[in-house]
Amino acid sequence: MKNSGKARRDDRTPARWTAALSAAILRIGASPDLDAALREAVESVRALTGARFGGITTLDDAGRLQHPVRSGFTPEEQRQLAEWAGGPRLFEHLRDRAETLTVADLRVHVRSLGVAADCLPPGSFQATPMRHGGEHVGNFYLGGKAGGREFTGEDEELLRLFASLAATAIGNARTRDVGQRTRTDLETLHDTSPVGVAVFDAGNGTRVSLNREARRIIDGLRKPGRSAERLAATLTCRFADGREVALKELGKGEPLRAEVAVLTGADGRDIKALVSAGPVGAEGGKSGSTVVTLQDLTPLEQAERQRLEFLGMVSHELRAPLTSIKGSAATVLGASPALDPAEMLQFFRIIDEQANHMRALIGDLLDAGRIDSGTLSVAPQSTDLAVLVDQARTTFLSGGSRHTVLIDLSRDLPRVMADRQRIVQVLNNILANAARHSPEASPIRVAAVRDGAHVAVSVTDEGQGVAPERLPHLFEKYSGESGTEGGHGLGGSGLGLAICKGLVEAHGGRIRASSGGVGEGAQLTFTLPVAPEHPEAKVAPAREQDPLPAERRDPTPILVVDDDPQTLRYVRDALANAGYLPLVTGDHRELPRIVQTEKPRLVVLDLVLPGTDGIELMENVPELIDLPVIFISGYRRDETIARALELGAADYLVKPFSPTELTARIRAVLRRRAESEPFLLGDLAIQYEMRRVMLAGHTVQLTVTEYELLRVLSANAGRITTYDSLIRQVWGGQESGGPELVRTFVKKLRRKLGDDVARPMYIFNERGVGYRMARPDAP
Repeated sequence: MKNSGKARRDDRTPARWTAALSAAILRIGASPDLDAALREAVESVRALTGARFGGITTLDDAGRLQHPVRSGFTPEEQRQLAEWAGGPRLFEHLRDRAETLTVADLRVHVRSLGVAADCLPPGSFQATPMRHGGEHVGNFYLGGKAGGREFTGEDEELLRLFASLAATAIGNARTRDVGQRTRTDLETLHDTSPVGVAVFDAGNGTRVSLNREARRIIDGLRKPGRSAERLAATLTCRFADGREVALKELGKGEPLRAEVAVLTGADGRDIKALVSAGPVGAEGGKSGSTVVTLQDLTPLEQAERQRLEFLGMVSHELRAPLTSIKGSAATVLGASPALDPAEMLQFFRIIDEQANHMRALIGDLLDAGRIDSGTLSVAPQSTDLAVLVDQARTTFLSGGSRHTVLIDLSRDLPRVMADRQRIVQVLNNILANAARHSPEASPIRVAAVRDGAHVAVSVTDEGQGVAPERLPHLFEKYSGESGTEGGHGLGGSGLGLAICKGLVEAHGGRIRASSGGVGEGAQLTFTLPVAPEHPEAKVAPAREQDPLPAERRDPTPILVVDDDPQTLRYVRDALANAGYLPLVTGDHRELPRIVQTEKPRLVVLDLVLPGTDGIELMENVPELIDLPVIFISGYRRDETIARALELGAADYLVKPFSPTELTARIRAVLRRRAESEPFLLGDLAIQYEMRRVMLAGHTVQLTVTEYELLRVLSANAGRITTYDSLIRQVWGGQESGGPELVRTFVKKLRRKLGDDVARPMYIFNERGVGYRMARPDAP
């Protein structure tokens, strides 16, 4: 016994104690992982002070609890702490203290706060705040001093020392995270920049990096099989003053500021670009690298060419009727002797016809401008499509056309939502375009069929057809190919089909062209939404058509999130005019609060927002999981739209868009939402609207948390939902139990659903990751 006591005293000798302390500090400093470093700190101070348990709680920037580190607790104690309702109260008590807390009995102290403490370990307790750079980053605590003793001043000094080490580790980890995020953001900005960036070593001119746009520009100059990197090192720049400089040599002398140059490859291919260059990374007067920026001027030259073509086309189209009017008026006024009344009347008819033609041309120009600005408005009404087709045919044939118009409309064709005057204008433009490019007297066929929630109207001719490479450009305003051989031109002033596209999309429809090729004729098809089946209702403009009649008395709240004030005002006015209650914000951080307090039925979300994007918000904001989201964006890339829709977006609207198209898309989404079916998986049925869960026809009584857990899992059926995601979506990220808390509630939920852990039917465990619920349509 004496020897044993002597050994223990030897362990506490200053030399051994200092060695143990130094070893612990070195292990903490050498650990590359923050969690491992914190756990090492807790276990080291426990060993040095004789504490049975210890732990660290860290705080985020908003002062909320992050993932805690615990040591010395049994699994049962871990479970009890995860379910303990007084945890947040004790956490707040410790968080708000500025000095070390030392108590003889933890349970007695917690009860003095008015909190039940039966689940806490008995014995002494000591806790101290952790600070880094003057900022409170968490708390370090110890409990259960060996032999039932109280913690001493020496223990407090140790605790404060290790708290300082842990705070330093936390601060360093956060600094590394910020640096990594900044580096990633800069790399992303560099790679996605619309301006080409090439970086060269200033010493030997070797390429360091090319961003995506620089590769695209250089790809237009390289031969197959030759890399963009190799070509970049051989490119030369020819300036307007006759200088020729290698691309890699730019910026080594005087910086170059936005000069136009022609980039030429070894095989003579060239491209015009706006070039800037300058040194970076200078040390001791020597430059480490040179950065060259390239802006491809081809699109600007093309736009300028199209602008000139458009002005020439407008001038030509307006000059012809103006010349006819001027000639007719001059003939009447200068005739000698005076014309008889019959001759004078004929000239007046010419003047009237040509004036009407000019008015139509000017109307087309105004419509084109409204389409570009997104202010083109239509007033759809429930309409019989056959009436519109017949009216358009009559107008077309009365203009002197020699073509036969054959109409084939289904007898059971539903009524459509259409602005009658505008859709007749669309049909007239398409018929005129077909006649212009078809043999005289050849038939033109008009047909219409039901296509889901739309009616598809097609106009087919037997004319010149359209070459495959021209099909994607048929509805562009400035194609500059009107009347060329082997392809349809644009109707009217060259704007006819472009205006058709704008008018159809303003109705919430789409327009497309198809052709077997040159000489095979062409078919233009556009769609219109089917009208709601309310035969007794009074026909009204689209702005008065709501998914549910009651919602006209109690407006449906729609949340709009966009950082552009002009777009926000435009969408707000469109929603208000359509009878909705718009809720608008330019700050995406307000989104969760507005959803919780205002309960919108749908969210209109901008794709690109400051510091984030709409897709990231859909993935990380739990308040959006049950709401339909319509994206609005100027990006029309197929992969972006596909990703948004795959993530769960209800629709995707490309700017610019008309108020009518926006409200038509919203009505369609709300209508689908109202008609949504419950979640069905085997004997399990979840009726989301009623928050009811049925199992084999019997109601299952679930707590609020259990229902939220089941709702989140079913909403993500077929995909793994991680522990962190469940904590965030079900508990709002406020609970400290982590995976153990989730497992506890999943166990309760399985028991109520009769789901066997060994052979589950509904909820599947993905070990170490989270949980997954089977898809209802999975085999």
